[in-house]
Amino acid sequence: MEVLELKENLKTQIIKYLNLLDITPEEIKDDTPLFGEELGLDSIDSIELIVLLEREYGIKITNPTEGRKILVDVNKMAEYILEHSEKV
Repeated sequence: MEVLELKENLKTQIIKYLNLLDITPEEIKDDTPLFGEELGLDSIDSIELIVLLEREYGIKITNPTEGRKILVDVNKMAEYILEHSEKV
């Protein structure tokens, strides 16, 4: 899977997993911070993102410090998936 395709898939999956009905994939920029004012995600959402990574890409994140480094934006998530997933 190419990087651009992976990023588009991630945006769609984030919207689906977090039930963000008022946001379209086009509204999420690759470098938009996942947590903070723009998307307004919280700690519960981070758990859902970890579930997304495990279900869709076979990646288990058990270390909270590692999770904070990965769940920054779509760019970081895609980079991590490409390095660590056998499903891509």
